[in-house]
Amino acid sequence: MNAPHWIETGRGERALVFLHGISGGAAGALDILPLLTPPGWRGLAWDMPGYGKSRQVEPVNFDSFAGALVDLFDAAGLEQAVLVGHSMGGMIALQAAVRFPERISGLVLACCTPAFGAPAGPLQQAFLARRLGPLDEGATMRELAVELIPTMVGPGADAMVVRDAVDLMGRIAPASYRAAMHALLCFDQRAALPGLALPALVLAGRHDGVAAPAVLRRMAESLPAATYLEIDAGHLLPFEEPAAFAAAVREFLAGLDCMPVM
Repeated sequence: MNAPHWIETGRGERALVFLHGISGGAAGALDILPLLTPPGWRGLAWDMPGYGKSRQVEPVNFDSFAGALVDLFDAAGLEQAVLVGHSMGGMIALQAAVRFPERISGLVLACCTPAFGAPAGPLQQAFLARRLGPLDEGATMRELAVELIPTMVGPGADAMVVRDAVDLMGRIAPASYRAAMHALLCFDQRAALPGLALPALVLAGRHDGVAAPAVLRRMAESLPAATYLEIDAGHLLPFEEPAAFAAAVREFLAGLDCMPVM
């Protein structure tokens, strides 16, 4: 078993795992992970397969990502955990909840959608072209990040948030980023939402132009046990508004504290 790399904070019987987005990594969670993790909880954040210190999986798809997440659980000694997924990390959280519901005790889905949409659709193709076209023309990951990241934050976002996100994205291996982008093409868990009875918190950025709040609201309405909340931020919500994000997550976790540990 080659479990993905993770970082960790806290001690306790309960655990949460933060799953970053396609432009992130475990290093991006160093500051926010302690904010998310209440006393008596373990907080973990992974490097998605192919990112940071984690080996790539084959094939590169959401089933493989979910399987790698269970490998992390086993390596870390976790029977269950709450998944806190941001952007593509939220999609991986949904995939894991569908495939391994007995291992997941709750979901926080931030700035993500339950499906990529029709792979050949004009919006989807434009999305891919904007994110892969510059690489096809010889741009570096950092140059791509400099172009994309400022478009992903809300108005008035701290310049340091943008700088840190650019630095993090700039360190991603281009092949891993491409593979992750193509994996998005086949993602669709819309039909599974009504059957996911796990406690869930759906968080939207009011100014998110990537995962529109209306889409997240509909996702929350399709989940049997979900709460929906909007925060004044863009797509990089956890990093633009870390205090508000952490407060919402902690309130959700406090409700789970009343439930028995499996």
